[in-house]
Amino acid sequence: MDYRALANEYGTPLYVYDFNYFNEQYNKLKEAFGGRKSLLAYAIKANSNLSVIQNFGRQGSGADCVSIGEVRRALKAGIAPYKIIFSGVGKRDDEIREAIEADILFINAESEGELKRIEVIAKELGKEARISLRVNPNIDPQTHPYISTGLSENKFGVSLNEAKRLYLFAHNSANLNPVGIHFHIGSQLTQLEPIRESSQIVADLVRSLEKVGIEIKFFDVGGGLGVKYNNEMLIEPYDYAQAILSTLAGLDVTIVCEPGRFLTANGGHFITKVLYEKQSDKKRFVIVDGAMNDLIRPSLYNAFHKIEVLGKEGASGSTVDVVGPVCESGDFLAKNIELPETGHDDLLVVHSSGAYGFVMSSNYNTRGRAAEVAIEEGKARLIRRRETFEDVVALEESYLQ
Repeated sequence: MDYRALANEYGTPLYVYDFNYFNEQYNKLKEAFGGRKSLLAYAIKANSNLSVIQNFGRQGSGADCVSIGEVRRALKAGIAPYKIIFSGVGKRDDEIREAIEADILFINAESEGELKRIEVIAKELGKEARISLRVNPNIDPQTHPYISTGLSENKFGVSLNEAKRLYLFAHNSANLNPVGIHFHIGSQLTQLEPIRESSQIVADLVRSLEKVGIEIKFFDVGGGLGVKYNNEMLIEPYDYAQAILSTLAGLDVTIVCEPGRFLTANGGHFITKVLYEKQSDKKRFVIVDGAMNDLIRPSLYNAFHKIEVLGKEGASGSTVDVVGPVCESGDFLAKNIELPETGHDDLLVVHSSGAYGFVMSSNYNTRGRAAEVAIEEGKARLIRRRETFEDVVALEESYLQ
């Protein structure tokens, strides 16, 4: 990939996505569940560019959405309504109404209060809402606490005992149709046993529901498969699928999987330009034009991203902090990493930036968000232009007095 040519054409900072890699990852996971009824529903929150969603849709993917905006994105990108799932812990009435009217596959409810609002709104519309319940199996996913979602102390889902009661409530409601069950214990999962154990717990719940006449059609295992940022030990898609399938004996369900990071993280690269170096009494800094508003994962999670100086890969160097122009001490892309000496206009490639990169970016310090470029069969295509100052202030300037 010619990052220098891309930077010259589209400017920096810049996100570059390898769509061929995205598709290879999608097919690996799809093939792992081969022979069983399954639906891969791309988790849009990982990278919500319309062209990215459209690309996965062309592979046969559905969409896992956590806002009505993401539902709209999925529809605009061509995802069929019957492949769209609407999740999230806090849905407004207007969002629920729009999802029911769009006739999506199901709404994934995460609390009794939410389920009852869905029922009220479905009744007002004179419709039956297909729903799933997110069950919290109370399993430690052994991941970063900010992206752990499967413990009873987390805000997500309902307990097993509460789930049984709520499924009976939905089953007896004229306006609710409980077609699915869902669990998702966290992101960046690198241990197989918590996944298998969670699947077993939820599969046993499905069996107990069958005994009282509640037929679950969709067994939604969420997403969260880990990727390599540094030296993580990863779960192979085949082993992941087999761990889940081993818990489903006797159940006739469609397996729904919601990959996001797994599909896009390592196919994305963030390109940023060196402005200059600074040497303090105790620290060497490489100051670049990319910042925490462009890629916040290092500041938010202390996340590691491999960084290389283009054209100097593998060269020896010294310890540096890579920092940006934002007026915060927390504005860094890396701390205490080894880089060779850099000069003005050198390019840094920040790897594994295809998930939770651009989607978490902001206009902090009145900085326009980066452009996004797709690489397909070796050819570059702009899929989101760089924001201008006029874009950033467009929703404000008409209110000036």
